Amino acid sequence: MEYDILMFLHNNPQNNTAAEIVKIRKSTKSHVSTSLKNLENKGLVERKQSKENKKHIEIFLLDKAELIVEAGLNAQKEFAKNVLSGMTDEEKHMCMKVFDKICNNAEKCLREHKEQDL
Repeated sequence: MEYDILMFLHNNPQNNTAAEIVKIRKSTKSHVSTSLKNLENKGLVERKQSKENKKHIEIFLLDKAELIVEAGLNAQKEFAKNVLSGMTDEEKHMCMKVFDKICNNAEKCLREHKEQDL
């Protein structure tokens, strides 16, 4: 979970609050909170409170997280290279389109399920 949060913050610096991590990653508040506390204790992230809104706390990656993020990016590239091996550019593009549709359908189902529970 901690690794996932580091990579998320690197790839989505505009979504740098715990609430956005929970919402976008579909994680539980307790897991995100615990992981952020651990990351902060390890000196990998820093939380900064907004001067205008005391409840708004942004999370920033620190320099110490750079090596971990770099290793993560390399692992992601290697994984993509391996799973897409032997495919043409057209086939890769088609896979990405299909995967996007699958993700959108899953998001829609989750929203509908959540609305039914309300």
